[in-house]
Amino acid sequence: MSHDLSRLGWDDSLASSYRPFDRPDAAPARVLRAGRGVCTVLGESGVLRASLAGGVLLAAAHDPVKLPCAGDWVVTRHWPDRRVTLEAVLPRRTALIRRTSDKDATGQLLAANMDTVAVVEPIHPEPDDARVERLLALAWESGAKPLLVLSKTDTAADPSAVARQLAELAPGVPVVPVSVRGTPGVEQLRAYVADGRTLALLGRSGAGKSTLVNALAGAAVMPVQAIRDADGKGRHTTAYRNLVPLPGGGAVLDTPGIRGVGLLDTAEGLDRAFADIAELAAHCRYGDCRHGAEPGCAVRAALDAGALTPRRLASWRKLRHEVEVESARQQARMATAGHRRRRH
Repeated sequence: MSHDLSRLGWDDSLASSYRPFDRPDAAPARVLRAGRGVCTVLGESGVLRASLAGGVLLAAAHDPVKLPCAGDWVVTRHWPDRRVTLEAVLPRRTALIRRTSDKDATGQLLAANMDTVAVVEPIHPEPDDARVERLLALAWESGAKPLLVLSKTDTAADPSAVARQLAELAPGVPVVPVSVRGTPGVEQLRAYVADGRTLALLGRSGAGKSTLVNALAGAAVMPVQAIRDADGKGRHTTAYRNLVPLPGGGAVLDTPGIRGVGLLDTAEGLDRAFADIAELAAHCRYGDCRHGAEPGCAVRAALDAGALTPRRLASWRKLRHEVEVESARQQARMATAGHRRRRH
């Protein structure tokens, strides 16, 4: 069965990146799911299992982010004995990367080549403002367009009011309230997975991401589990990143539920997620204003006037400090690596 890869986003730019690898036994494909040493990919000839070639494994040994991930466009090679190997990862247009919790705080790639990142936040028991802000910073940094999806709105008396409150946390980001029980929100989401486009879903366990994938696909393609009524939390339904092509074209990229999200190098994403504070800071008297007791601080003035809440300012300070600390750690690691190279 032949598959039209243009419906998944293949275009002239990707074809140009693929051209140096083009040979009779090679073919482009898109990663549906990545495992240890092997990926499930979709090419023009259908779904295949491709083992990682040595060059790919060697590159990933130096930088784990170079491992193939769901959403990647790749080069596959078809051998006479019917083996298929994944030979190269084509340049990524967008990449959703979080900081790992290990000592070296390396990056972990969550999704690649998505056009939109939807931060999915359930309305029950109540949205977590700090989590929304953190995930939006991650979404902005990916290079894709962020979207805030307020899920399970059928459990709230006035979901529109909650959506308006969340919109204040997401300057410049569309907010879409959705329920899979008949409200028009799911239809609004379909515009973000039109032919050739990819929508990635990001959020905690029990947020309803897999349910949204099934609603968009029109079939039960992802397993779902009930959440606990007491606290609205759910178990990890999706344990892997999975790209799901939709019948009408486009694809949805479902990610595992995330309990904690570390920010790696997201200074730009943070500025965009907190565009209101960034705009205020631009009007401070001093360019290096720390927004404390300095005279002429526009941020403090907005806080005193009630135009900026203490909670949002505290959230911004916390995330900015996290990014600054991580940036300093990265510079120290680079300096150490450079010193070692010079010694040898």
